[in-house]
Amino acid sequence: MCDGVTQGTPAMEMSLFSRDVIAVATAVALSHDVFAGALMLGVCDKFEPGLLIGALQFGHLPTVFVPAGPMTSSLSNSEKSKVREQAAQGLVGRPELLAAESAAYHGAASALFTVSPQQPDAA
Repeated sequence: MCDGVTQGTPAMEMSLFSRDVIAVATAVALSHDVFAGALMLGVCDKFEPGLLIGALQFGHLPTVFVPAGPMTSSLSNSEKSKVREQAAQGLVGRPELLAAESAAYHGAASALFTVSPQQPDAA
């Protein structure tokens, strides 16, 4: 879940719960005792601590953390704030707010994994 997208909705109260779900899922995955090590790919303020909390349950397992880097945005923070203020004042509706939020969170680092279509073999 993304805090910015859920602002002003009941879902924004679930942020820490989301982090804890990631931590539990990480611990469950590592608990199968079949790994020689782990590579943790994180990007946001919930994935990275969630992965770390889950991995700490298995301190004996070599683990490498690779942050995905900053999330790029096509919408400046000031422009994003302006749209949020307008939404709070009732000057713009939910479609405009969601469009602004979508424009703000679209970069490659905004998802844990990116999926691209498979290319057919050249052979």
